[in-house]
Amino acid sequence: MALFPFSNEPLLDFGTLDEQTRMRQAVEDVSGRLGHRYPLIVGGERIETGRWFISRCPDHPETVVGEVALADPSHVARALAAAEAAFPPWSRVSVRERAARLLRAGDLLRQRRREFLAWMALEVGKSFDQADGELGEAIDHFEWNARQVFQWAEGKAIQPLTTELNEYRYRPLGVGVVISPWNFPTTLPLGMVVAAVAAGNTVVLKPAEESSVLAYHLVEILLEAGIPPGVVNLVTGTGSEVGPALVEDPRVRFVAFVGSRRVGTEIAQRAAIPTTGQRALRRVMTEMGGKNATIVTEHAEVPWAAAEIVRAALGFQGQKCSATSRVITLPGIHDALVDAMRAEMEATVERRGRAVDNAPFGALINEAARAKVESYTEQASRDGRVVLMGSRDQDLGYTLTPTLVDGVAPGSPLAQDEIFGPVLAVIPARTLEEATGFANGVEYALTGAAFTRDAAELDYLRDNFYVGNLYLNRSSTGAMAGVHPFGGYKWSGTGPKVGGPDYLGFFLEAQVVTERVRYPGASAGTP
Repeated sequence: MALFPFSNEPLLDFGTLDEQTRMRQAVEDVSGRLGHRYPLIVGGERIETGRWFISRCPDHPETVVGEVALADPSHVARALAAAEAAFPPWSRVSVRERAARLLRAGDLLRQRRREFLAWMALEVGKSFDQADGELGEAIDHFEWNARQVFQWAEGKAIQPLTTELNEYRYRPLGVGVVISPWNFPTTLPLGMVVAAVAAGNTVVLKPAEESSVLAYHLVEILLEAGIPPGVVNLVTGTGSEVGPALVEDPRVRFVAFVGSRRVGTEIAQRAAIPTTGQRALRRVMTEMGGKNATIVTEHAEVPWAAAEIVRAALGFQGQKCSATSRVITLPGIHDALVDAMRAEMEATVERRGRAVDNAPFGALINEAARAKVESYTEQASRDGRVVLMGSRDQDLGYTLTPTLVDGVAPGSPLAQDEIFGPVLAVIPARTLEEATGFANGVEYALTGAAFTRDAAELDYLRDNFYVGNLYLNRSSTGAMAGVHPFGGYKWSGTGPKVGGPDYLGFFLEAQVVTERVRYPGASAGTP
């Protein structure tokens, strides 16, 4: 199967009048479809459960995006049965045909790109600029995995033997569960689902409640592209009600999860306990967040560093696992950097507004998220010097403006906890070695960044800044599939890295097949 070499999906330019017109039309079209009910999708069937939860627009909570079916453990069992039945035929579909259907699905997503940007703006409050980077990566997952699966299908070379043909090949695992968060509602579920399906597995997808309407439309695209019924099943509902049934079922061979450390740890614990009828240990892959630091030395370009830091701290209101939440400064540039960051933050917040208007700053996902962030900002004055204090914007849903705190001690909750909102802590350090120690001195190790033009400092940081994705002289956000394979260490997760050359290996198991081809000669005395 001849394919062009992989290249990342180009991004749209929302600065042009034509693109702004297209997006206004997309928002109008999607707005006319708000408030519909969304059932489960199990074995290709739409199933109404009789119970519903409401998905609301974060920056205009009066707007009901949709009513989504609430599943219970009986629906989980039905979905896993559908995945189990679909696995044997799907695993025998040729790699060529699997890749073709993935490419078709990616192209359908590309054709409906602006529609999905409008859905993201309305359901999770993500601006078009932020959402399009995510959606480009979501399309990349189809293209990347459609190519990667051919390489894995070739197996690996092993030592030959003259009397045998030996083959080292990979086989799909079976039935899996994908549990995805709301903050990247297209690229994160698709990153896991597409890789699993490309490898020949079948899955049950359980999305976060807050992004379940988007998940429904994603599964519809997969079905429209020719992914057979039962290969991907959608179960929506609360994690507390359906999560244990998904993770503990004996049919489940793997669980791929992105979300909080608390939930990821619980999943790993539940999955490790064998249940009746289970035939193999479950594999678990988790990505559980970060507390990402940016180090700025005296050899940095302060205006560039400040702009990149603020972009990484305030993009999607800081609701990213890769968002910058700590800035560690050296003495020579500390004051200038704090002043520059404050100016950048104030300029960004002045342009706050609704996501459907592509405002650069908007609402948090819900009231619980805002209350959590406020619990940290309320103690900010005790932990440092408050440069900017966040406040609510009552006219913009769950909006909370940014907080910037200087002089934060490295052991403070502001410097240790994943807040998941627009709070930036500045930690002074005396030397690069001390700054790196502060950066490493948290329980997470997902992304990190540093700004310096000094070659020796860059070399030191490469060797001593311990994170899964280290960015030098650029922000800690904005990973691209194939270019920046993404995943961290410590409590940030178990890997492997999505969008990387070894990611598919999680969804496959190796097998050696040996065939004797040279038989021993006839024994003596045989006529």
